[in-house]
Amino acid sequence: MLKGKNVVLGVTGSIAAYKIANLASMLVKQHANVDVIMTKNATNFINPITFETLTGNKCIVDTFDRNFQFNVEHVSLAKKADIFMVAPASANVIGKYANGIADDMLTTTLLACRCPIYFSPAMNTNMYLNSIVQENMEKLKRHGVKFITPATGRLACDDVGIGKLPSEEILLNAILYEIAKEKDLKGLKVVVSAGPTREKIDPVRYISNNSTGKMGYAIAEVASMRGADVTLVSGKVNLKKLDYVDTIDVVSAKDMYDAIMDSAKDADIVIKAAAVADYRPSMVSDNKIKKSDNDMSIALERTDDIIGTLGKNKRDGLFLCGFSMETENLLENSRKKLDKKNLDMIVCNNLKVSGAGFGTDTNVVTFITKDDVEELPILSKTEVADRILDKILEVRNR
Repeated sequence: MLKGKNVVLGVTGSIAAYKIANLASMLVKQHANVDVIMTKNATNFINPITFETLTGNKCIVDTFDRNFQFNVEHVSLAKKADIFMVAPASANVIGKYANGIADDMLTTTLLACRCPIYFSPAMNTNMYLNSIVQENMEKLKRHGVKFITPATGRLACDDVGIGKLPSEEILLNAILYEIAKEKDLKGLKVVVSAGPTREKIDPVRYISNNSTGKMGYAIAEVASMRGADVTLVSGKVNLKKLDYVDTIDVVSAKDMYDAIMDSAKDADIVIKAAAVADYRPSMVSDNKIKKSDNDMSIALERTDDIIGTLGKNKRDGLFLCGFSMETENLLENSRKKLDKKNLDMIVCNNLKVSGAGFGTDTNVVTFITKDDVEELPILSKTEVADRILDKILEVRNR
């Protein structure tokens, strides 16, 4: 996802410095080129050789080191960087940068950078909350520096409070969000639904389906990376919460209906990737359940048609994308849904096709719009998400 991108990591003197080795490895696995600059104090916590082994690049510590190809190193690193992340960021380096001090390779390179700059502070709670440190951070924020809030927990000094370096996954997500994708959805509000809904039969049992929410979550994550303001309406899933996405958790189809209708009021794009339970126990039956000696039968009624309701009352400027899962007559059945529900686009797949359907990390889909049909090969769900958003932009701009 980061192929062709240049990431510079600044590492300062903190016990949390060891975590950045894992971050560097994660970035390399995303195909980024990673350069690491360390303060001399940081070398007391982790050896520069570790970063050199992981990244394949010389780790820079000494401003006057002559053991590398000749160039003005702090300027060359600054020029090629797509993002500069200082993690862990000590109170010392925050104070230096806030006041324009450049007395080592890290601060010198920072002052030469014109790319996005992120700081991830890590220090004792009282240091972090000190008004001078807070003022320095506020000053840097006014100059465009972005800060990742520290985690709260037990610190190396045995105190408990704010000041822990966040997980490597959080740091990686900040980098991905900033530089992984072109921000071609900036200014658009996108609502995505994902996962299954549950309809209670009684306090123990419910009606649901096998949706895992992976496709909807992939769409929401990619849309946020592409600059959209994303609201994700999610049924019960076993997936991590997405950073930079406003998630609304729901249980029933009614919950999802209400959340989507409310979120769609000022949305530009609604993508219904959720697998909503089509039926719920009927409210008109006796206690909803009729029992006999040998079996149990349940009276059912249809749940609300979310995307159909939006299509019926569609306002100008709202783009509606639905999903269609079929086991036969894929194109014919999906085309009928497109027309009946007044959709701009429908993403359909056949559950019998290998690599498609619930629970997989891949999908095989076909896009149907009012003007054309486009079949895609088997792709990862992240790749499918990108292609869905590409198609939506193409159709919106016609």
